[in-house]
Amino acid sequence: MAPAAQVASNPRTVEDIFKDYSARRGALVRALTSDVDEFFGLCDPDKENLCLYGLANGSWEVALPAEEVPPELPEPALGINFARDGMNRRDWLSLVAVHSDSWLVSVAFFFAARLNGNERKRLFNMINDLPTVYEALVDRKHVRDRSGVDSSGKSKHSTKRTGEGQVKRSRVVAEEYDDDDEEHNETFCGTCGGLYNANEFWIGCDICERWFHGKCVRITPAKAEHIKHYKCPDCSSSSSKKTRL
Repeated sequence: MAPAAQVASNPRTVEDIFKDYSARRGALVRALTSDVDEFFGLCDPDKENLCLYGLANGSWEVALPAEEVPPELPEPALGINFARDGMNRRDWLSLVAVHSDSWLVSVAFFFAARLNGNERKRLFNMINDLPTVYEALVDRKHVRDRSGVDSSGKSKHSTKRTGEGQVKRSRVVAEEYDDDDEEHNETFCGTCGGLYNANEFWIGCDICERWFHGKCVRITPAKAEHIKHYKCPDCSSSSSKKTRL
């Protein structure tokens, strides 16, 4: 197993560092939630010291630590595989999640070393607005039974009937669902990678059909009422580029 690949170029602005952080964080959340069985299988206690890496391209990998000393980037917790079979599975995943959060912050502030104090403060506030990997893992058990969202990212409750029996479509995920709905899966925010939570306001893109926290795309419930067709930031950007071409 080869050591994890390092970054080719370092992000320099607050926005670029936050984008890098978000991509790595989203990858780690997937490794410990939707991809957890694959992740668990890769962490063989009989192998060498292994680390869990969230990469800037949004993927994750279990790999050997960097060989160079000092490494190009701060390294995640070493030897996570050794404790896999000696702990309760959820406790082990929680421990990996906490170490992953520490690593994410260390990488972000490694990149932020040349920023001034106000810029670092702004970066930390942006990071702090996102749920941690540990919070995403802990919330998963409580949220999934109420999610009402299928694996394609569409809400199974995204249609409501009016008093006259007519069907009224809604992009916004309803805040209240039937607690006894036995069929449930999970969906993740297209921006921060956080798991769906029925207690939060979400909005779905009419183009790519991904779902987003309202706060992540700066859309409030009141603003959503006046939007007929919502385009997420990525789809809006793609449309603008095609128009210019």
